[in-house]
Amino acid sequence: MPDIGNEEILKAIAAAVELPDSAYEKAKDRYEDLGEWLGLPSSGIAKYSPHTLPQGSFRIGTAIRPLLDKEEYDLDITCRLETGLMMENIAQADLRSMMKKDIEAYRRERGIQAPLCEKHRCFRLEYQDHLSFHMDIVPSIPDSPESRALLEKAFSQRAYSVSLIQNVSSMASRITDDRSLDYKSISSSWLRSNPEGYARWFEERMLSQRLLKLFQERAQVEALPSYKRKAPLQRAIQILKRHRDWMFKDMPNSKPISIIITTLATQAYGGEDDLESTLFAVLAGMERQVSQTKPRVPNPMNPEEDFADKWDDPKYASLRLEENFKKWLLQAKADCSRILGSTSPDELRKSTTNFSVTLRESEVERLTRGRSPKPTPPIVIISKDPPKPWMEL
Repeated sequence: MPDIGNEEILKAIAAAVELPDSAYEKAKDRYEDLGEWLGLPSSGIAKYSPHTLPQGSFRIGTAIRPLLDKEEYDLDITCRLETGLMMENIAQADLRSMMKKDIEAYRRERGIQAPLCEKHRCFRLEYQDHLSFHMDIVPSIPDSPESRALLEKAFSQRAYSVSLIQNVSSMASRITDDRSLDYKSISSSWLRSNPEGYARWFEERMLSQRLLKLFQERAQVEALPSYKRKAPLQRAIQILKRHRDWMFKDMPNSKPISIIITTLATQAYGGEDDLESTLFAVLAGMERQVSQTKPRVPNPMNPEEDFADKWDDPKYASLRLEENFKKWLLQAKADCSRILGSTSPDELRKSTTNFSVTLRESEVERLTRGRSPKPTPPIVIISKDPPKPWMEL
């Protein structure tokens, strides 16, 4: 049985770091508005049936507030042209050029002041209203039938449900990258991508049978958006991402990236249906999910892709990425344990420092009322010696 007091403390921290529903709704309004624009008869790509949908943390409901109010929200979306285009009949550069014209027209029509920014794999729109967003739009086309068939065969050898295998293979895509050697010519070497497949995989792992039944009852006929489910795995990941952000606030290039945290936590999740059990289960199991050989952290939807490819790359050796991941994980275990060992308002306030969370005084008093001392593990103290923010353990 979960400790009710511990559960309430962790839920309060998760609530403090998660995005407000209004941010998700604003994001939804924006990518749907772009999708409608690209589908208009006046759009150059309308005949290819453009389909826009979110990807990443906004899609799976694990986005968190920026540490600083001045920081922007990062919304990643895919714009997939569903019909008429294949790797055999268009070059990456031509797809990007075609899509750029329509996105630029959209920017001007909507009065977005910042110029359209071209990244290696996407276009960025910078919104500057009361809720600062930048929206990264990734152009894509469906993968070839042959590749999708091979993916389906590979997935069938894993412990995936039949419906997930079929859905995921149908969602496989190819994306552009202006660093590709054959960027301007017809080729079959486009990068693979399947963000919606990843989201479906995450959701299947996220919902134990008991949770699935609960959400189905709560939602009745309509499916809840992912961000409204607030499942234990989602909240645990949000807490861990916030801890990571605060710990690496002075050296963000060295921090464990969100996709690694999310993937390893999801793989370590055992279907626990309360937040405390989930958090400590994933903390205990994440490192065991890392392979000792390449790919170290494979993309579950594209085994050829290694989310941790920079760990062993000499170009990034100075960042000590694998070492920092392991030390962050150790620190997260200690700090999460310290929170749940808090028995007084002062202890709880101090223990939430490493999560950059400030709870209301009334809430702190309520959460610590009647709590008795419990043994806690030793706390790892972070030194000021290089490489910050780590000590040698």
